[in-house]
Amino acid sequence: MPVVMKIPGLAVLGLLAFGCVSGVDRFASGLDGVFAPAFPSDEPGCAVVVVKSGKIVYDRGFGIADMATGEKISSSTVFNICSVSKQFSAVAMELLAADGLLSLDDPVSRLFPEFPAEVFDKVTWRHVLSHTSGIPDARPRTEEDWERYRAAVGSEFSNVEDYKYHVDEPENSRYMELLTGLSFEPGTAYEYMNPTYSLVEKVVERVTGERFEDWMRQRVFEPAGMIAEYFHPGIACGHLAHGYERDASGVWQLSEYGNTTFFRTRADGGIYTTPLEFVKWNAALYGDKVMTAAMREEVHTPRIATDIPDTYYGYGWFIERRPGQPGKIYHTGDNGGFFIYEGSIPSSDVFYLIFANRCDWDRYKFASRVDSVLAVSGLL
Repeated sequence: MPVVMKIPGLAVLGLLAFGCVSGVDRFASGLDGVFAPAFPSDEPGCAVVVVKSGKIVYDRGFGIADMATGEKISSSTVFNICSVSKQFSAVAMELLAADGLLSLDDPVSRLFPEFPAEVFDKVTWRHVLSHTSGIPDARPRTEEDWERYRAAVGSEFSNVEDYKYHVDEPENSRYMELLTGLSFEPGTAYEYMNPTYSLVEKVVERVTGERFEDWMRQRVFEPAGMIAEYFHPGIACGHLAHGYERDASGVWQLSEYGNTTFFRTRADGGIYTTPLEFVKWNAALYGDKVMTAAMREEVHTPRIATDIPDTYYGYGWFIERRPGQPGKIYHTGDNGGFFIYEGSIPSSDVFYLIFANRCDWDRYKFASRVDSVLAVSGLL
């Protein structure tokens, strides 16, 4: 019979019955063997959660969330989920379109008249959401770029270093006012791009008249049943993970806001949440609690081949179609020391996530190893 777990903040979920408790133990031991050797208990680490048919079948934390306090990682630890935030922004755009406040076929110039029309008349929101816009990331990074940028549009920052480490919207996209052309014709190529996704924050505020974080909470987070989600700036919560990287001498150093460039932007990578809250999000997404099944199908439809083998991009998600393997819908994220992987295998009703606060591991290899354990355990 199933072994029942009570998870704080979630409805009661049951561990999948594998026929006997020893089957559950073998499955857990298999995943423990994947993660425990790579994430020692006295170093930054990761949280791993696996869900099968709506039931949590694996929930483990490895390593330390905060090296200053020694707090351990668990599925209640708050992580920056980095670019996994993009799926929330894609859902927001779908909801705005359903509300009749915009069309995904609108040119970007319609909502951003300050951008040069001869460039942005060509780019639609479908291009932005699929990373096929051709808009380059030309944010200033050198002193020469900075002087040219500041002379043209001004800045609240006094130097390029402050800009790189502290910029957020609205200034993050102001460089687009200076663009004279695109990297390629929209829709013809794929180039993963962060600053275009950060435009969603301005879009929400311009068409709704509400603050981005307030609208997202009302229309996206709360319908999903999420109660622990945050945006920069002003993260003040318990059980907060910090991102870390080793320095040249092997000592763990903070690698997050204040010491990682372009960390503070929100719609492209600024959500903080816990693994258990993200489980709620995935359940709500596939349970049609946030948007309709037709809208979900639209964001999960492959739009363009990426630079990852057998992988395409939809709107806010990667779609993997490897020969001989079940299809997977997933996203990754990395921002400073935070390193994230989450993926769904719809044909088997399996979802899992790996949220880490260190970036010295190969998430694709680990995801492949998780897939193997799932397959051997009969879950795929």
